[in-house]
Amino acid sequence: MIIGVPKEIKISENRVGLTEAGVRQYVSEGHTVIVEKDAGVGSGISNEQYEKAGAKIIDTKKEVYAKADMIQKVKEPLPDEYELMRENQILYTYLHLAAEAKLTKVLCERKVKAIAYETIQLDNGSLPLLTPMSEVAGRMATQIGAFYLQKDHGGKGILMGGVTGVKPAKVTIIGGGVVGTNAAKMAVGLGASVTILDVNTARLEYLDDIFQGRCMTLFSNAKNIEDSVKESDLVVGGVLITGHKAPTLVSKEMVSSMSKGSVVVDVAVDQGGCIETCRPTSHTNPTYEVDGVIHYCVPNMPGVVPRTSTYALTNVTLRYGSMIAAMGVEDAVAKSPALLKGLNTYGGHVVYEPVAKDLHMEYKPYKI
Repeated sequence: MIIGVPKEIKISENRVGLTEAGVRQYVSEGHTVIVEKDAGVGSGISNEQYEKAGAKIIDTKKEVYAKADMIQKVKEPLPDEYELMRENQILYTYLHLAAEAKLTKVLCERKVKAIAYETIQLDNGSLPLLTPMSEVAGRMATQIGAFYLQKDHGGKGILMGGVTGVKPAKVTIIGGGVVGTNAAKMAVGLGASVTILDVNTARLEYLDDIFQGRCMTLFSNAKNIEDSVKESDLVVGGVLITGHKAPTLVSKEMVSSMSKGSVVVDVAVDQGGCIETCRPTSHTNPTYEVDGVIHYCVPNMPGVVPRTSTYALTNVTLRYGSMIAAMGVEDAVAKSPALLKGLNTYGGHVVYEPVAKDLHMEYKPYKI
């Protein structure tokens, strides 16, 4: 199979779909890898390193799409790439289609076999290809929150950990999954006063256990969210319902109740966001204010720590990528139930029910 790796074009997206180690693995398995010129530069991977690993460097994105049987990338295709995709081409990337109606229609119209990293799901409910980027985004959320709480960046002028005799910052994290847990690790490490809310009591027990009382756990309901948000200096939204648009859990009224110079970071923005006042921003213009509260809502947060993110991503995508390249989509999803859940569009139809439901599109189950 010919595997194509295009250069990402989303604003400040410096990650790349494959490391040089990934190229070497595919080539050793008998596949051809073509990489768009300078695709890896943002992650510190040169054209020469790719060539040394066995890849062919291609000058244009158009040529990569034209030649490749499978496109392996990081972020969803943007409008400039829509025309480049063709019938029966395999697209293997993060898609987040529940928040992307136009892209979903294009994938169906062009009959692309689209596999979304974020919906590949194991029997235990875990999302192995989403986990490393959720770890990165969760840790970044706290780091970014601390940055914007500084007075010189528009915040109220609070140090996350406080100092002797002075209260630390209050941090509320909505969602106790991978994002929330990693945000909490960083916040606790900085000495903040941390509250995590989740609807899963078993998860709250687990968080109580691993943090050993260093952060408060609360059951996530409207009252507890409202009370926690009102008192917070930093609110991190980390809610995920696999494949679905994120539920709105923090209302505009709750945000308005926060004191001026507080910060919200909505990591769920790529799935529509769980904070009502959230709208997607970019790394070049990452924040805006609503009622004096700073909002950071960048959908591709890990894109600015690409060296870490790209290598973490290839570590988990290669296993399934190898299966697809060796067998084709049809045989690979027949063999792997986890990979079957990753299949979002096939043969001109949405074959992943949560996406079809959220976008009010026809759902046609994929038949093995």
